[in-house]
Amino acid sequence: MIKIMFVCHGNICRSPMAEFIFKKMLSVEGVEDSFYVCSSATSSEEIWRGVGNPVYPPAKAELEKHGIECGGKRAVQLTKEDYGKYDLFIGMDSMNIRNMHRIFGGDKEGKIRKLMDYTGNGGEVSDPWYTERFDIAYRDIYEGCCGLLEDLLKHI
Repeated sequence: MIKIMFVCHGNICRSPMAEFIFKKMLSVEGVEDSFYVCSSATSSEEIWRGVGNPVYPPAKAELEKHGIECGGKRAVQLTKEDYGKYDLFIGMDSMNIRNMHRIFGGDKEGKIRKLMDYTGNGGEVSDPWYTERFDIAYRDIYEGCCGLLEDLLKHI
């Protein structure tokens, strides 16, 4: 089983969108049993007294437009111990990558990647928290997840 964690700053917009978009793609391909997929935050900003906030309503609405449910998902924070539990950590932007390196104390096994690197175009997933363009974030994430899935299917 391949274990993948999508990571963003707060785990209420981009990384949960990636988690649920990717899970749907795996289901469509009929390979969901070969993967364990989740998401987390590099910060604790969306976690209060140990309880994470739910997916941000506009992000949830964008997923629902595409027939994707994310009910019950709450923000969780990435921990140093997660490094040994997952095969890949997929960040949404360069700041996420930097923060993962900080949390893990490096990346000696080469597990940290940026989602848009799977598109061939590189770049960063547009952050809808600032732009309010959840449609563009969805497009970026979908494109990155397509490339990630194509890459992973070569190995299973």
